[in-house]
Amino acid sequence: MATPLPPPHHIAIIMDGNGRWARKPLLPRLFGHRAGTKSTKAMVEACDKLGVKYLTVYAFSSENWARPLTEVDALMKLMIEMMRKEIDGMMENNVRFRALGNLSKLPEATRRELENGFERTKNNTGIQFNIAVSYGGREEIVDAARAIAQEAKAGTLDPATLDEQSFARRLYLPDLPDPELMIRTGGDLRISNFLLWQVAYTELYVTDTLWPDFGEKELLKAVEAYHARQRRFGKVLEE
Repeated sequence: MATPLPPPHHIAIIMDGNGRWARKPLLPRLFGHRAGTKSTKAMVEACDKLGVKYLTVYAFSSENWARPLTEVDALMKLMIEMMRKEIDGMMENNVRFRALGNLSKLPEATRRELENGFERTKNNTGIQFNIAVSYGGREEIVDAARAIAQEAKAGTLDPATLDEQSFARRLYLPDLPDPELMIRTGGDLRISNFLLWQVAYTELYVTDTLWPDFGEKELLKAVEAYHARQRRFGKVLEE
């Protein structure tokens, strides 16, 4: 796979449409989620091939806990299954695996499996694959604000010295650069509480393609659209 221009350094994806994909042939929603995991694996490989350094996907939001218990339980078990199935491949392909979110809410078995993935891949130097799980953008910002308030109360932080950079250091993955491109599959035109702080100047790309059908060809379309944009960051570009 090749592209004439360098890819975004960091791509974030809202993986939407698993349920609708399953509903078309009248299959249970879990079939869509399982099909979606195949697309996720393929996307890590495609982004790595393209030269992307960071890929962050929205796997399970803080709002998703309100879904039916049977679906939540199945998703937690599917996460364990996929980690066990893919961890050796991540090691072979030099992928570093990380997660962001309120992981304390996860079932112990799921959290333990993710932590095993973090530990095993921590020295890998290839693409960094991040999953946002039990994640909410507002919750992340509130947690950062709470940490700052506690430091100020303890006298270890002068609020007058606080700036955007020091605030960002209190986020879940403070060393993760902001994404240049956010892709949303499934056609909905919203950010859905994903990386609210980090996407202030991120280019958004929405496609009607459902996540299980999103592949390398669709990724290249998104990257080409990204390169067609003018990234002004509030400035005026010279002609």
